Amino acid sequence: MARILLGVSGGIAAYKALELVRLATADGHAVRVVQTPASQRFVGRASFVALSGAPVLVSEFERDPAHGAFPDQSPAAHEPFSHLELVANADVYVIVPASANTIAKLAAGLADNLLSSCALAARCPLLLAPAMNNHMYEHAATQANLRTLRERGAIVVEPEVGRLASKGEHGVGRLAEPARVLAACVQALAASAAGAEGGAHSAGSSLHGLRVLVTAGGTREPIDSVRFIGNSSSGRMGFALAQAAQARGAEVTLVAANVALATPAGVTRRDVVTASELALACEEEFPRCDVLLMAAAVADFTPAAPANGKLKKAERERLELVLEPTRDVLLGLAAQRHDGQTLVGFAAEHGPDAVALARGKLAAKRLDAVVVNDISRADIGFDVDANEVTILVAPERPDASGPTDDEPAPPEQHVPRASKAQVAEAILDAVVSVRNGR
Repeated sequence: MARILLGVSGGIAAYKALELVRLATADGHAVRVVQTPASQRFVGRASFVALSGAPVLVSEFERDPAHGAFPDQSPAAHEPFSHLELVANADVYVIVPASANTIAKLAAGLADNLLSSCALAARCPLLLAPAMNNHMYEHAATQANLRTLRERGAIVVEPEVGRLASKGEHGVGRLAEPARVLAACVQALAASAAGAEGGAHSAGSSLHGLRVLVTAGGTREPIDSVRFIGNSSSGRMGFALAQAAQARGAEVTLVAANVALATPAGVTRRDVVTASELALACEEEFPRCDVLLMAAAVADFTPAAPANGKLKKAERERLELVLEPTRDVLLGLAAQRHDGQTLVGFAAEHGPDAVALARGKLAAKRLDAVVVNDISRADIGFDVDANEVTILVAPERPDASGPTDDEPAPPEQHVPRASKAQVAEAILDAVVSVRNGR
């Protein structure tokens, strides 16, 4: 298990840092906490002491009864400088929440409190979990500061899109869930232990330099000028993927079909309505992408002759629609793929045969992976914050041939019910694994 140094800066999301300590200690990690003076306006140090079982420090000038030791260590015989000893003993330093002010200080190299002094002295992986109002997060200064910190090796656990602290506010800037932050810490520790390139290299930069194309939402096929055939997709899974891929260093283009969600920071967005519009946008973007994540729910059928105006109920006793099939966007893109591209499809299937049906899609469309979820369950999938999926990875075919009758079943990875942000990380881990293996 690891020693995690947790820095808590001033922000309403500071209360979630308590959950991070609880999760980390439950997993057997040793935790020490440093707070900024402003953070005490939101959470007192006594709460962190109770959960971590160790002294909590706020000022670099106060004495540390543990002499910089973590709960699993014996205190040093001498009384060292806390900001040096704490980070020397830590395996990872994570700041939750990282306020706009703290991010600016770290980017400028300031050391005017214990938290920032520890960051400047740290030689272990440094993780930041920003949390703030969406206008502050999206401000050019904050984005520039985050870029600077990433360039120096810091790992940014991107905030989520959702309800913010101010009444009626919604957007990007919501603190990543504590479980996701802890998972990022574990990934950083594993990469550091393995001697990964760059020292603190982890999932935080695992897609660096790649172009990722993500589709999200559900298409709408017009019946007339006001009515349409659609589906229940909210786009949340696709947006979570776009946000996670951008956080890992990718250049992300998001094709969104009828999605009422804020665009993740740093992501290029193209809005479409129909299946044909989505197909056109994908055909334009696909040749330049390295990874395609086809999370959108694309209509299989569209009205053959949509009305130009609004159909009047009073003018007819009933309405009969003639539907014609839409183009299979993913199949068409797969036929155009070039060397080095990774294609991931998504299969929303119903009932106990969901995985078997997805295997057929994986083989027929010659994809690298398929993510399947069972839409018969009300607690996962469409229009909810959680998901549970199975990831099927195609076996490597060096000669680029199609599937054979005696080909073994594709490996399966089950991702238990979790937030869509966590599921997105698991999917991207699978993408990285596929690309590294080929």
